[in-house]
Amino acid sequence: MKIKVINGPNLNMLGIREPGIYGVETYDSLCEKIRDHAGSKGVEVVLYQSNHEGDLVDEIQNCLGDCDAIVINPGAYTHTSIAILDAAKAVSLPIVEVHISDVSAREDFRQISYIRAACVKTVSGHGTDGYLEAIDFLLENN
Repeated sequence: MKIKVINGPNLNMLGIREPGIYGVETYDSLCEKIRDHAGSKGVEVVLYQSNHEGDLVDEIQNCLGDCDAIVINPGAYTHTSIAILDAAKAVSLPIVEVHISDVSAREDFRQISYIRAACVKTVSGHGTDGYLEAIDFLLENN
């Protein structure tokens, strides 16, 4: 199985940005954690991060015919991007939405997730381990 892990804006700032909410783990250590976990499960994983909406749309589209599933943390685009939702719907792959923080306990605007309409599961509030849960879910359910 090949899984693309897509991270949106500001995820590259993990460990720096609001550590009280997102923790002190860096983006590089998150990537290493994901690679190690996927490797232990025999899963090929490809990681991608961008702060630009169109690049995220392109990366989702690039999964068509190349990946078996997607794990995505769209960051703030979760709450604003119909374009990312449309790309996710177009590729028709199993997608798990991940959020490091518990978005349900945060600001009102964070209660809306456009991408969720194209996802088979959401993992929220489990820190960076949520990515590992998403990979495990995809393995068990596909």
